[in-house]
Amino acid sequence: MKKISILIPAYNEEDVLEQLYHRLGKLANDNKNYEFEFMFADDGSTDKTLDMIKEYAETDDRIGYVSLSRNFGKETGMIAGLDHVTGDATVIIDADLQDPPELIPEMIKYWEEGYDDVYAKRNTREGETWFKLFTAKSYYWLMGKMTPLINIPKNTGDFRLLDKRCVEAIKQLRESERYTKGMYSWIGFKKKEITYDRDPRAAGEIKQNYKKLFNLAFDGITSFSTTPLRISTFMGVLVSLSAFLYLVFVIVKAVIMGSQVAGYPSTIAIMLFLGGVQLLSLGIIGEYIGRIFKEVKQRPLYFIEESHIAKSSKKAR
Repeated sequence: MKKISILIPAYNEEDVLEQLYHRLGKLANDNKNYEFEFMFADDGSTDKTLDMIKEYAETDDRIGYVSLSRNFGKETGMIAGLDHVTGDATVIIDADLQDPPELIPEMIKYWEEGYDDVYAKRNTREGETWFKLFTAKSYYWLMGKMTPLINIPKNTGDFRLLDKRCVEAIKQLRESERYTKGMYSWIGFKKKEITYDRDPRAAGEIKQNYKKLFNLAFDGITSFSTTPLRISTFMGVLVSLSAFLYLVFVIVKAVIMGSQVAGYPSTIAIMLFLGGVQLLSLGIIGEYIGRIFKEVKQRPLYFIEESHIAKSSKKAR
């Protein structure tokens, strides 16, 4: 019997965990041709999330969990979970129930047909503001322009089924500045898109604020593209060429036409413009250097406070 691991990254999800557990349990009970493993990746929750998971694990052999020593972030929480799943395929789903577990059987169907990565694309996104929708659309457009060799599907997230060989491939990517959505595309393999309407969060508070989303978006660009560095190079060439042409214009105007050149205003304007371009270029370079600094330290991605392997997984081993 094939095993399906369902990986749930969780951080302070006590309000929604009960609903999630019942819906996942119903899913497993309705699909008896597969063995299921529910692997929770607790990212240092400070509420009752871990206690509830432990309580479920006492009576349900399908539940396993890994609890990190502190909040490392969702991206790190996911790789911690992937390091511990044991299924032939793994479905990643958020705990907030915006992504319906009832879509998983359709993912499994396409996986059985030979697809390695079955990802869910959102038709609609209920409960999200127009500004978030606009910024998301703009970001995917920008990523498409900056990473032409890597196709990151629009309006997709982490909700997907990954074959075991996809999981093993992602586990080999150990960079600390993680952008998993780009990794899904980078590893390749045979992919299949399905669509759905995303629900609003079932309960609890949204964990990803605009600051975190901006940082994640910037990590995505700098992790999979050197285009910002090239842009700074082109800006340097453009400014140098403009300065040369302006110099020629000033000389011609002063020598041939005999016109006086206004020195102070033009000098200040040029200095401010050049200073802004230099600071922008240094900032872009600094972002890449900062990521190099973090990677060369080769620190572990996470530390585990405690973990529990599902009993069904122990029997399978």
